[in-house]
Amino acid sequence: QPQVVESGGGLVQPGESLTLSCVASGLTLDYYAVGWVRQAPGSEREGVVCMNAGPGDTNYADSVNGRFTISRDNAKSTVYLQMSSLKPGDTGVYTCAVGYCSGRSSEPLGPYWGQGTQVTVSS
Repeated sequence: QPQVVESGGGLVQPGESLTLSCVASGLTLDYYAVGWVRQAPGSEREGVVCMNAGPGDTNYADSVNGRFTISRDNAKSTVYLQMSSLKPGDTGVYTCAVGYCSGRSSEPLGPYWGQGTQVTVSS
């Protein structure tokens, strides 16, 4: 049974950086798209980024483009989300997804999801 587990969340100050990790087990990560979504209290879920299995096809939400970078290490079955210049508006639960991207959307489709990790940006 595939499992996806995130780590790396925490409390940071505005302007700081943070890197999230996501380890997928029970599957071969090479074959899948990977991505992240986030959800703040009282807000709808937002697709942050989706990276296809092939090279060079990654789509970021406008709100994070230029500040966040997704990467993957298929040998380690791990996905990373490097977040820089963090803002209070980036606060939320960040959830990793392994599955598929839809066209040029920044929202991954799963079907494999982690439980989420909390990121809080506050002074």
